[in-house]
Amino acid sequence: MTTHQHFGRAVRLRRLFHHDPQRLMIVPLDHSLSDGPVVPRGSSIDRLAGQLSGAGVDAIVVHKGSVRHIDHSRLASMSLILHLNASTAHAPDPDAKHLVTGVEAALRLGADAVSVHINMGSREEARQLADLGAVADQCDRWNLPLLAMMYPRGPKVTDPADPELVAHAVTLAADLGADLVKAPCLRTRAEMRDLTAACPIPLICAGGPQRDTEDEVLAFAREAVAGGAAGVAMGRNIFQSPDPGAMAARVAGVVHHRPGGTLGHIEEGHGSELRETVLA
Repeated sequence: MTTHQHFGRAVRLRRLFHHDPQRLMIVPLDHSLSDGPVVPRGSSIDRLAGQLSGAGVDAIVVHKGSVRHIDHSRLASMSLILHLNASTAHAPDPDAKHLVTGVEAALRLGADAVSVHINMGSREEARQLADLGAVADQCDRWNLPLLAMMYPRGPKVTDPADPELVAHAVTLAADLGADLVKAPCLRTRAEMRDLTAACPIPLICAGGPQRDTEDEVLAFAREAVAGGAAGVAMGRNIFQSPDPGAMAARVAGVVHHRPGGTLGHIEEGHGSELRETVLA
C-alpha cells in the first residue's frame, strides 16, 4: 500500500474512532430492511439519528435510502457506515444476503466506511464470501474502511456462539481484507479473551437480542470490553428502548470509560497494532 493510500484509509479510520482511539460504540440501524421499521410510529430515522448524535455513539449503520432522510448535521459527532447487502425475514432463505449497493455509492453519499453481513455456514456462503472479497478489493481501491459482520448461521450450525465457529468466522473477515469485524459475543470472559487475543483486527461484539432490563444491557457491554472487545455494535437494545439517546449514552459510557481491568489486555491484543499505526 502506498503512503497516499495508507493516509486516505487512516483518515477515515480515525473518524470512526470519534470518542476513544481504542473503543467503538456502533448503533446498527440496518434492521429496517430485514425486519421492518426501526423507529416507532410518529417518529423518524432523522429523529432517531438526532437522539444518538452527541450520546457518545461513534457510528450508525444504515442502508443507502435512509441516508436521504437524515439531516447531515446529525453526523457532526458520529460517522456514517453504509451497509451494502441485505435480505428480508420473509425470504425463502433469510440467511442469503445479497449486495444492494456498492463502495462508490457509499463514497458519493459521504460514508466513512461500509459494512457487509456474512452468514458462515448458510446455503449461499460461497457467494457471500465472494461478495466480501470483491467489496474488500473495492475498499482497497478507494481507501474506505470495511466492517465485516460475521455470523455462524445455517442448516448445520447448532450453536452460533460456539467458540471455534466464531473464531473461524472472525478469521474469514481478517483473511479477506476487513478492517474491523463484528461477531457474536462468546459466553465467558475467558473465551472472549482467547478470541480477541488471536484476532488481528479490532473485534466488536454484536449486541444480540433485546434484553429485559437496562442492567442486563450494561452488563453485556461490560463483559464485552472486559473480554478484550474493541466495543459493541448494539441495535435493538438501543432503538427499541423508550429513550434511545439515554440508553446509547449509558452503553457508550461503559465502552469509552474503560471499566477497570480491561485496558491492558486491549492494548496488548486483537488489532492494537492496527490502531496504534493508523490512529496514532
